[in-house]
Amino acid sequence: MTPKEMKAEMRAGRLALRDAIPEATRIEMSLAMAEHAGEAVAFDPGTVVSGFLPIRSEADIRPLLARFQARGARLCVPAILDKQTIAFRELVRGVPLVSTGFGTSGPPADAAVLDPEIMLVPLSAFDNRGHRIGYGAGYYDRAIERLRQKGQHPKLIGIAFDCQEVAHVPDEPHDVSLDALLTESGLRLFASWIG
Repeated sequence: MTPKEMKAEMRAGRLALRDAIPEATRIEMSLAMAEHAGEAVAFDPGTVVSGFLPIRSEADIRPLLARFQARGARLCVPAILDKQTIAFRELVRGVPLVSTGFGTSGPPADAAVLDPEIMLVPLSAFDNRGHRIGYGAGYYDRAIERLRQKGQHPKLIGIAFDCQEVAHVPDEPHDVSLDALLTESGLRLFASWIG
């Protein structure tokens, strides 16, 4: 089996487990995430943090984003521009949300586009080394690479539930490792900048 096939199998299995979590339980797990990371992630006021608005059975990180905003973070969420590209549009209170592709919602096209310094990254599976499997389209990998080409190095925090852990992600040269991982059990650190 190739790494790509192994990833596809792990993705399907872990997303099925995530989908099986009852909605009320997912809400409780999401609130626990906000408690674990709301004050633990270090950043200065004005830092640009990208999050995401939940789709399907993803963790709802809006309580965590609210905590970060209260500490002075500027928030943004991804908008799908085409089959290759996402842009991070500023999320401002009171601005109505619109469809931004593939079932996602976010600020409209006239919102400011920001370069995140900290990225909260959704994923389908992860391992204890900080390797992740995304959803298969590569949007985040390409966005991170674009930022790095501009001389920026966003700090990456994976967002998942404990049930999405696998023993070993078959990592490939283009894969980007996480600096930390947040689940309902806590914040796991793979880099020292977090706290």
